[in-house]
Amino acid sequence: MLSGIADFLSITGFGRMLEDPSLLQNGVMLAIGLGLIGLGIARRWEPLLLIPIGFGMLMGNIPDSGASTQTEGVIRFLDLGVREGIYPALIFLGVGAMTDFSALLAQPRLILLGAAAQVGIFATYAGALQLGFAPAQAGAIAIIGGADGPTTLFVAAELAPELLSVVAVAAYAYMALVPVIQPPIVRALTTPEERRIVMKPAREVSRTERILFPLVTFVACSLFAPRATILVGMLCFGNLLRESGVTERLANTARGPFLDSVIIVLGICVGAGATPERFLTSAAPRIVLLGIVAFAVATASGVLFAKLMNLFTREPINPIIGAAGVSAVPMAARVAVRTAQQEDPSNILVVQAMGPNVAGVIGSAVAAGVLLALLA
Repeated sequence: MLSGIADFLSITGFGRMLEDPSLLQNGVMLAIGLGLIGLGIARRWEPLLLIPIGFGMLMGNIPDSGASTQTEGVIRFLDLGVREGIYPALIFLGVGAMTDFSALLAQPRLILLGAAAQVGIFATYAGALQLGFAPAQAGAIAIIGGADGPTTLFVAAELAPELLSVVAVAAYAYMALVPVIQPPIVRALTTPEERRIVMKPAREVSRTERILFPLVTFVACSLFAPRATILVGMLCFGNLLRESGVTERLANTARGPFLDSVIIVLGICVGAGATPERFLTSAAPRIVLLGIVAFAVATASGVLFAKLMNLFTREPINPIIGAAGVSAVPMAARVAVRTAQQEDPSNILVVQAMGPNVAGVIGSAVAAGVLLALLA
């Protein structure tokens, strides 16, 4: 009987981890997964992302579970959507259907702030090369600076699939940490007087402008960076469904249950792919470091460019909204609004902050297309 109990214990996850010391690393990954779930629940840091990713880590790191993306089974089949860029494209469709671009159309100059924030991507690319990464790997790491999880997955899956798990978790973790990372950078680069700047109310945007915007944006961006066609195309198609006025059912589906379903499956797959052999590597600390640098540089670039624009414009820009140029929609815009209200509670910059924020979505997709064209 005792031998039978011993035989049974040897096939359990506990027994396997005790028999094979290398499997103790799975315990480390289980702890990380629980930590992500805890942050999502207790701190409410992007729970829609961190909770699925954290639970996916738990599933993928149970010894002999067959729930990892590296073993044949349901999860590996679902992971095809990550490896082939299917889920990122579908998420961009939903984002386009839920995003109101009128804030950008009302003040087109704010698109420059979204473009400026992409400096973080290319600066980090240079830094990754200096740290010994191959050009394709450096491109996959650098895209973290766009603070756009789907774009990061799309680029990393093609340029450096061996780094996909670490890069994806780092990108989504930094998106969740926007409220922690950005405010100190903004305060360090601006004066109290600058943070109190009240911007002119945005003008009314016509329906014709709303309809033309996704069409013109798609053609212009795709011709400039053809490899960005899929991401920009799905974003603009989703927005056209929203603004056309005749496809409300499709728009509601794209931004509602359909988008939520894709996010759930994507999060589980990203987490299940974060196994020790992929995540606990010598490259991981460098990737995490470069990721935070990318995000910090992107934030600083947007703020500093807003200050530069103020030297040449009659209508001053509150430089806080430059930080919203990263592609974390709408988190970065909310953080910018909150930071401005801490200086002046009556200064409401919701519309103004959304301008560079949605421009950042387009900017990160175009930057991804450029990286893919140069490095793929």
